[in-house]
Amino acid sequence: MKPYSMAVKAVILDGSGRCLLLRRSADSRNFPGRWEWPGGKVDPGEDFVSALVRETREETGLEIEITGLAGATTFEMPKVKVVLLSMEARPAGGEVRLSSEHDAWEWVPLKELSHRPQPNAIQSFVLAYAHRKTGAAPPRTRAEV
Repeated sequence: MKPYSMAVKAVILDGSGRCLLLRRSADSRNFPGRWEWPGGKVDPGEDFVSALVRETREETGLEIEITGLAGATTFEMPKVKVVLLSMEARPAGGEVRLSSEHDAWEWVPLKELSHRPQPNAIQSFVLAYAHRKTGAAPPRTRAEV
């Protein structure tokens, strides 16, 4: 049985219906070339909020203010089962400056999230979130693609 790992993602909204997406660099071990919200693993003994603020600062240079819950999901990686907690946030300072994990960033309207390839493990979760927030077309199943 695989152990569980905790992870967090920040859905940073800009007030115009857009969220910040980061593209994983081509040499990333996991999900190269895929677009994602900022975030990452929760360190042992770290709470979710501290992890989310830290990971967002490390990956984007931004300070954030958490404004609500976006949702939660689970998925499997080769060695662990991941529990992912996603929180809505707004920028509270700083300017976007990427870490080496990512090679591009973009403010993307929630209705256009389906136009950016996300990691397969969380794509339906991301698209379902966009649907709930905007009424955009519901996520398509793999059978419909």
